Amino acid sequence: MAETENTEEETPKKASKLPLIIGLVLALLGGGGGFFAVYSGLILAPDEDKHVAGEESPEKVKDMPDVAFVPVDPMVISLNSGRARHLRFQAQLEVGTPHKAEVTKLMPRVVDVLNSYLRALEPEDLEAGAALIRLRAQMLRRVQIVTGGDRVKDLLIMEFVLN
Repeated sequence: MAETENTEEETPKKASKLPLIIGLVLALLGGGGGFFAVYSGLILAPDEDKHVAGEESPEKVKDMPDVAFVPVDPMVISLNSGRARHLRFQAQLEVGTPHKAEVTKLMPRVVDVLNSYLRALEPEDLEAGAALIRLRAQMLRRVQIVTGGDRVKDLLIMEFVLN
């Protein structure tokens, strides 16, 4: 009798497969329901304004912003280094059309502030990887201070050549 009691204790109970089956069924139902919702357009449906395959719909074009561009005179700046190095710089200022005459009138000041800033730079400042982005932001801020307010929206660099 001792042997029969030992064999009953050694056989472990099998784990129930019911949670695995329920999880598999729920995953299949969820996947099928998600596919149906996307396929039928209940969720993530394209907007009616956008072009749908097979249909011709005219694209809506937004009006152009009311801007004007004021050119900054080209500059050649000698850099502070042991050897003769020069920077050729040319830019345009993006302004609102009503402010074009005011900014053009202040152009000598703008050129002066840009010239002074660029002359103070070291060649290492110009050769860094993200130098142009940082320099553009600095120059735009200085131009906005000179012109006052929000007259100048952006500074567009047309030429930036280091010789």
